[in-house]
Amino acid sequence: MANSEDEMIHIFVEEATELLETSELALLKLDGKLDEENVEEQERCIAELFRGFHTIKGSAGLFDITPIVDFTHVVESVLSRVRSQDVVLTSELLALFLESRDYLALLVNHVKSDDDETDTEKEEGRILLERLAVYLETSEVATKEESVEEVPEKTQSDNQIENKFWHISLRFTKSVLQCGMDPYSFIKYLNKLGELVNVQLVDDAVPPIENFVEPETCYLGFEISLDANTSKQEIESVFEFVEDEYYVKVLPPQSSITEYIDMISSLPESQMRIGEILVNSGALTEKELEYAIREQSRQIDEATCNASAEKPAVIGDVLVKEKMVDSAVVEAAAKKQERDKQKTTINKSSVRVNACKLEQLINLVGELVIGGANAELRSRKVGDADLIETMENMSRLVEEMRDTTLGLRMVPIGDTFSRFRRVVHEASKHLDKQIELKISGEETELDKTLVEKIADPLVHLLRNAVDHGIETTDIRVANGKDPKGTVFLDAFHDSGHIVIRVEDDGAGLDKEKIMQKAVSNGLVSEGEYLTDSETYRLIFEPGFSTASEVTNLSGRGVGMDVVKKNIESLRGVVEVKSEKGKGATFDIRLPLTLAIIDGFQVSVGSSQYIIPLNVVEECIELEETEELNNHNSHYINLRGSILPYVRLRDFFKLGGEPQSRENIVVVNYGGRRAGLVVDDLHGEHQTVIKPLGVIFQNLRSISGATILGNGDVALIADVQNLMKALVTSARDKDVPQFQSTTGNRDSISIN
Repeated sequence: MANSEDEMIHIFVEEATELLETSELALLKLDGKLDEENVEEQERCIAELFRGFHTIKGSAGLFDITPIVDFTHVVESVLSRVRSQDVVLTSELLALFLESRDYLALLVNHVKSDDDETDTEKEEGRILLERLAVYLETSEVATKEESVEEVPEKTQSDNQIENKFWHISLRFTKSVLQCGMDPYSFIKYLNKLGELVNVQLVDDAVPPIENFVEPETCYLGFEISLDANTSKQEIESVFEFVEDEYYVKVLPPQSSITEYIDMISSLPESQMRIGEILVNSGALTEKELEYAIREQSRQIDEATCNASAEKPAVIGDVLVKEKMVDSAVVEAAAKKQERDKQKTTINKSSVRVNACKLEQLINLVGELVIGGANAELRSRKVGDADLIETMENMSRLVEEMRDTTLGLRMVPIGDTFSRFRRVVHEASKHLDKQIELKISGEETELDKTLVEKIADPLVHLLRNAVDHGIETTDIRVANGKDPKGTVFLDAFHDSGHIVIRVEDDGAGLDKEKIMQKAVSNGLVSEGEYLTDSETYRLIFEPGFSTASEVTNLSGRGVGMDVVKKNIESLRGVVEVKSEKGKGATFDIRLPLTLAIIDGFQVSVGSSQYIIPLNVVEECIELEETEELNNHNSHYINLRGSILPYVRLRDFFKLGGEPQSRENIVVVNYGGRRAGLVVDDLHGEHQTVIKPLGVIFQNLRSISGATILGNGDVALIADVQNLMKALVTSARDKDVPQFQSTTGNRDSISIN
């Protein structure tokens, strides 16, 4: 039972963390809409925020996590006053809500690590409560007499609800005890919301004593009357933590139309018709629904018998026409029904998997790929046609299994992008700049391992865009720009890679200032000429910064070099583009996965190499006469375009004489085309990437290794570093550098 409770607490922590992230996004959306007249959008964000804190409070109450319950209750009370428009939502109050959200995240982390708050953290919480209390009335919770007075008058559609108290019909599934949950804990927590006027035990499902063989099986239900100044949503949030282990129906006391709409939107997800949604929310009685259905049936029969009769009304129109339910409530039920259909489709196609188990599965599939390659190689040596055909089918299935398994670890990058709204928001406030973050490509999928490791480099790039890229408001206005600067964050697939783009509409990179700083730091000599690309590369040098003063955001020169190193460790590259006065663009180009790739196997002498297949364009023969005509200048004319190339034999210093017939593998990386000269071509190869040991971590232009089917080890070529070698070689030999295939803007790959 203890293990079950630990698992439930773990689920609480995960769900609370997700709700806090959602709440942060809602707050940041509100921050950009305070000056707008879109009241409906503001109310939607506030309602989303309110539901998030409601759910966290209710779930925490089940485990008696008092610090979270007490703190969330105060935040919730202030939000309630904002919803009722008793308190005006200002930027200062939004900032306070953001701080409260951060403090709640801290409390949730303490639950996760099973430790207590420090004295400093307790003091921080006390100060936040004092600041929140300013927005509350003299009494945080209204008395029962006050709550009775505040109940709105019943509308015509409310006449069927006569109950003075909340009525809760509660039934648990048989397995609720086996999940580590005690039904009494729910009753106990309901008592914190108000006064339990009556609790009636329902034990009709209890079997005869001779059939009672499972002591952990629950057969109990309850009919509860609750006197409380609360909402149906808060009552339901008490049970959300075990949504699959209970059935609850809550009938509210006299309520307003707005409250009905809120209740309908918070009903547990299930496929229900509009009439069922209205009945379950308490906005309609079953007798009224039966009458409406009979009226609709009568209209259908009349239309069937008389072609000139009016078209039968839908059930919602019948309810509104008969003045049983307000039209706004029916519309909310229709929207709820549509959302439920969408969520049900998503839920049926998803399941939560432990990350460690998924990692183990991917490793096993990698070994299966190696074993399959070995078996296919041996079958070809045997020469049995049937065996070869069988192994080819097996290889195809292994390849499909590989792609499917890797797909399990692919996640949309949108969740990571959403976190950066807070980064830009805080940085712009600190610098007193008006900056908007526009995000696109959230649905682009990337390996979860890469998603986790790319977050820090992106934070550095975004902060630099806000601090150095976007000008102050007065400078932008003087230059004829929009006072509000914009930072764009985008993700998209390109040639088997994922590209994450950080772009701003600021001043762009100042080449003269970069050169002056580089000269003073001894990175370049006075008067030395550098291309735009080479100049931009300098910003990634350790300790390099053009900031005139050190701030909390930048200026110490310890950011961009970290960006470069972190991206290189992921086998990625940064491409920098800039245009003075119009902004700068940083493209991070990453592989889709770090585990298994499609490769192209080549050999130089007895050494085997794998080139990532997604960068291979074509293979051609290097003719001796063509090379001699170019005076051994390491470039050829490929259908009218200059193609520089490098011999892997020379680059890796393998020694020996090249074959009389050599081949060029034409690769395209980041829009740049080049050639790799090898001896033999062996074709495609499923490549399981094995990291190099610490002793080989500084090996140039090799990103990893793999095991071939015959047991030999092949090295995986790092194409981006080979590209860098070609740039250097072309410049040293004073020959034209290879052309970009991506456009005219000057760019460079930072390696």
